[in-house]
Amino acid sequence: MTSLPNDAPIDAEKLDRLAELAVKVGLDLQPGQDLMLTAPAEALPLVRRIAVHAYKAGAGVVTPILSDPEIALARYENADDASFDRAPAWLYEGMGKAFDQNAARLAVAGDDPLLLAGQDPDKVGRANKANAMAYGPARERITRFDMNWNIVAWPGAAWASRVFPDLPPEAAQRKLADAIFAASRVDQDDPVAAWEAHNATLRKRSDWLNARAFHALHFSGPGTDLTVGLADGHEWMGGASTARNGITCNPNIPTEEVFTTPHAHRVEGVVRSTKPLSHGGSLIDGIEVRFEAGRIVEAKAAAGEEVLLELIDTDEGARRLGEVALVPHSSPISQSGLLFFNTLFDENAACHIALGQCYSKCFRGGEGLDADRVAAQGGNASAIHVDWMIGSGEIDIDGLDADGNRTPVFRKGEWA
Repeated sequence: MTSLPNDAPIDAEKLDRLAELAVKVGLDLQPGQDLMLTAPAEALPLVRRIAVHAYKAGAGVVTPILSDPEIALARYENADDASFDRAPAWLYEGMGKAFDQNAARLAVAGDDPLLLAGQDPDKVGRANKANAMAYGPARERITRFDMNWNIVAWPGAAWASRVFPDLPPEAAQRKLADAIFAASRVDQDDPVAAWEAHNATLRKRSDWLNARAFHALHFSGPGTDLTVGLADGHEWMGGASTARNGITCNPNIPTEEVFTTPHAHRVEGVVRSTKPLSHGGSLIDGIEVRFEAGRIVEAKAAAGEEVLLELIDTDEGARRLGEVALVPHSSPISQSGLLFFNTLFDENAACHIALGQCYSKCFRGGEGLDADRVAAQGGNASAIHVDWMIGSGEIDIDGLDADGNRTPVFRKGEWA
């Protein structure tokens, strides 16, 4: 079925199910549609199965772009200092053109989340900033939801050893693979039906929030007293969504969140992270920030503070919010008790906020809004979009109407 050796620690049948799910549910890839795919080189067994299912679905051309940790480290160990202010803008411009021609986008996560933890944080921060700025042509199409896109995960060996440091490498990879398969629902008899039911549940949550049309959300808990204003005409979304090209896809597998666009200028108060953030090969932990008029005016972190400060100085929008998302503490990923060191999973274990670019899709009639209109309604613009977790079993959330009247939304981390 796949190129995995017989003694591989990853279940080949479930890996194939994940590939099929990515194509059929994650992307709903259409006949004749091209697919642009990025992945770690280590993830080739999954990439190959994705290509098989994509071509079975009628794909035009599948184009993979692979990354490698040794090449990434070679830069930090050997490159001239000026290298860290550069990024392949030509590549991202090509991606933007591909998306304009209706190519689908699929990303496979699985890199070592702490690959660059031992490198010069100034160089890491500069490289991340340069890449974020260059990525604009691709990011704009994704945040506008121009086309169908999806992210799934490969259980990388180095990543597995970060999550399960006390296990031998093969056992760690096997355990991470099982956790990915469970969170992605491919360990169930009918993963497609399981996702249909899950999407229906997320739609109910989104519908409830949209019916109330809150003016703001108030988060309270240890180290957190934060009021997040919501953008004018915001719309809550979750699970399957329809892109501007008319294709309904599940952008994230797994996902447990419902999310919307905050008002970039109406966020006030203090907030403390509840899980570490793995960003650009570094770990940022113990984040504490204070917002005034929507902007971060104070920021610190117990670990990775230099990378955090470089991140929020990417541009003016990097100090403002582009997303707020609600996830119950009882979500399956939270209840697994695992810290994945990967935002695709950790953001689905806790309520979270994202610094930077908003999703223009999260407005009523969002497909018809241009950038100026999105900004006028409170949507943020930035070269970054970085999620970090602020939810736990100790967090309460109230919905506030324009007069300040409160409606319980979460109590002790659960839907109220």
